[in-house]
Amino acid sequence: MDLRVLNYFLTVAREQNITRASALLNITQPTLSRQLMQLEEELGVKLFIRSNHSIILSEEGVLFQRRAREILDLAERTKRELNQEDLIAGEIAIGCGEYRASTLLAEIAAAFRAEYPEVTFSIFSGNADNIKERIEGGLLDAGILMEPVDIRKYEFVRIPVRERWGVWVSEKSDLASEEVITPEILSRHPVILTSRETIRQELLNWFGPCRENLDITVSGNLPYNLMEMARQNLGAFLTLRLNGEYEGLKCIGIEPEIETRTVLAWKKTQAIPPAVGRFIEYAKQYINRMTDDEK
Repeated sequence: MDLRVLNYFLTVAREQNITRASALLNITQPTLSRQLMQLEEELGVKLFIRSNHSIILSEEGVLFQRRAREILDLAERTKRELNQEDLIAGEIAIGCGEYRASTLLAEIAAAFRAEYPEVTFSIFSGNADNIKERIEGGLLDAGILMEPVDIRKYEFVRIPVRERWGVWVSEKSDLASEEVITPEILSRHPVILTSRETIRQELLNWFGPCRENLDITVSGNLPYNLMEMARQNLGAFLTLRLNGEYEGLKCIGIEPEIETRTVLAWKKTQAIPPAVGRFIEYAKQYINRMTDDEK
């Protein structure tokens, strides 16, 4: 599969017009159309739905668009890595969810770049499933993941930051006056929970017998969107207690407490570029110094 043709495909998908795409790519319309048809023949699917005035992606085309972007991104990253040789330079791609540990990641990145100013960082925000997928695909060098981590696939260093859970409620909620929230109290009110199955199950276990009475009004995978639902008083959002304040929302502690730990993880079998390898060693030493200071 020619990388040049993948770029043609992505340009047409973005422009939704062969004429505009051919002008941007500086090739003739017949040549572009032929390349797209050959790509469809190679894949055995129709990537586009064509009309007299536009060309839009089919369902298969939408999936292929995502994969084509990943392939081109990976090719570009590989090219940069091969050109780095022993120079500590280039981009380090790290995935991170919404954790308190992201503050520590920023501290380490800032200290590392002070020593290696030719390094840049690309931060991908997502949940653990997104981050693992991109690490596996070679699009991320490392990621901050919540424990437990599959030690067959990843090497990692534990981050000495406790991730505590709490309940975010609208200031208009009846719960806003509570000093601490128990499963019994929360089970009498509408609840917002993550849709990620492993975490959701852990939270349901926290409710114990009270889980039978839960009114789960909203589920989702992105905390920011669920915060907005809580702001509108659609329910109390049981999630991590994050740094920062959110207008119209109040975070209340829970009893019994839930604590989670995170790790900085990278793929075991992955060929590590010099800059990434140096960053990982730097992060290990930085974290070990923190741990020693706490003793």
